[in-house]
Amino acid sequence: PTPGRMIIGELLPKNVNVPSETANQEMTKKNISKMIDPVYRHCGQKETVIFCDRIMALGFAHACRAGISFGKDDMLIPDTKIKLVSETEALAKEYEQQYNDGLITQGEKYNKVVDAWAKCSEKVADEMMARIKAVEFEDNGRQKPMNSIYMMSHSGARGSPTQMRQLAGMRGLMAKPSGEIIETPIISNFKEGLTVLEYFNSTHGARKGLADTALKTANSGYLTRRLVDVAQDCIVNSLDCGTDKGLT
Repeated sequence: PTPGRMIIGELLPKNVNVPSETANQEMTKKNISKMIDPVYRHCGQKETVIFCDRIMALGFAHACRAGISFGKDDMLIPDTKIKLVSETEALAKEYEQQYNDGLITQGEKYNKVVDAWAKCSEKVADEMMARIKAVEFEDNGRQKPMNSIYMMSHSGARGSPTQMRQLAGMRGLMAKPSGEIIETPIISNFKEGLTVLEYFNSTHGARKGLADTALKTANSGYLTRRLVDVAQDCIVNSLDCGTDKGLT
């Protein structure tokens, strides 16, 4: 086993039913849940709480020692992005020409263009993820450290592939205030910087997101207050059978 597996193996409760192979996996958020499950099943609540506390302390210690940070250069823009965007632009022009020639309706043209850009955005995101998680080596044959942003996302600590796509891929299609999708997507990402038009196109989504958050918070607060008002006279207690001999 690797040193990491040995460290986690030492934390596992000494129980026959909890195999050492439990620690023999990459410790992502999901896998940690899978590891805790057999401990809870076979060792009980007390052992599980102690085990979880130990994992937490180990995680904090190693996260601190690792010194992982979020850097601009960790966001890797795929080399194939320009080619993929050019191909999609050519495809969009072709659909525009078909519409002008009367071969397709405006609705069909709109659907085809939006679909083409959505596929392009996905491909750019896939290429970016492939590059960001690739194992790279230095000239002396030594393995380079794993990408910090990929580690944060893949481990389940913070961030998602969708957010990473906006940082280093392309922001993709945006919606109008009416809910309709704008045909021309935001090709740039946050690392490259947006053009004036792209920035303007993304203002509606950003503002709507903030407004929705504020409104939802108000709704949930109001609902809680009403529930408290309705239920304040209710008292929850257990049925008293009237015995004086002890618990029944």
